[in-house]
Amino acid sequence: MKPLGLTILGFPCNQFGKQEPGTNREILPGLKHVRPGNGFVPNFLLFEKGDVNGKDEQEVFTFLKNSCPPVGDVLGNPTRMFWDPVKLSDIKWNFEKFLVGPDGKPAMRWHPSVNISEVQADIRKYLLQLYTQEVFN
Repeated sequence: MKPLGLTILGFPCNQFGKQEPGTNREILPGLKHVRPGNGFVPNFLLFEKGDVNGKDEQEVFTFLKNSCPPVGDVLGNPTRMFWDPVKLSDIKWNFEKFLVGPDGKPAMRWHPSVNISEVQADIRKYLLQLYTQEVFN
């Protein structure tokens, strides 16, 4: 969907089960050779590792979480969550997703367990509505 203006951004975080323990320099080699491995190289922008929840969360996540309702009322296993304070609006786990429109406003948020085909369908629908409105306005 890149020709339609979609840009994907990845934000590594070690707050969920301590699954991203490496340094910023180790993240890309880890993806390529370990998990998922097999020479995987992301085809999206990958930022430096940082917090998405708690007192040290990156401001972009404060903005996103304040703009979109929580994706559920269950946070998960507290022994595998590494931040404080814990809030209902927090990112639930790795791979929670947000869609931000071209105007910079968050439009959608998906729980990490939502199938990627559903996310793709929602994005296509959003872009179709967005571009249809632009053509007829």
